[in-house]
Amino acid sequence: MYFNDLKIGMAVDTAPAVIHKDKMIAFAREYDNIPLHIDEEYAKSTPFGALIAPGVMSFMSVWVKYQDVDFFGNELLAGRSTKIEWLKPVYAEDVLTGKATVTRLVKRSEKNGLVEISMDIYTVLLRYRSGSACRRPDRWHPQCNRRDGQRTAPCFPRYTEGGGNAPDNRD
Repeated sequence: MYFNDLKIGMAVDTAPAVIHKDKMIAFAREYDNIPLHIDEEYAKSTPFGALIAPGVMSFMSVWVKYQDVDFFGNELLAGRSTKIEWLKPVYAEDVLTGKATVTRLVKRSEKNGLVEISMDIYTVLLRYRSGSACRRPDRWHPQCNRRDGQRTAPCFPRYTEGGGNAPDNRD
């Protein structure tokens, strides 16, 4: 896809990404080795009530699904910046999906421009964990602000790819 083909609001959904507990712990041990991600007894004593996935792992699990969509094809040259925010935790066995949307276009020259992509990432399937009201698969829980099998509040709201270079034309 070329810069002139892009329009603000264009969007694509990603395939689901499962946060497997064994992979989550292995990732945490190597890249984010804190008790909240690797020590189940410690995690139970926190407000989260269970191990949570490292944020970067959660994001990258959906990012790889976004890359599979091949939104830009071979025309994207490079990304320029990244901003990630987390509002809610991601737990082992949660299933995430994302929606990437073109949110800004800046023409730089006759040949290229900057494209801002924002990605909202959602938990779409929650599994029951005993003792946690938020984890009940059959009930709405206002503290969690989400319901099984539906997109509701994002687990982390927005990733912004700040301006990759996209060629302007096919020449």
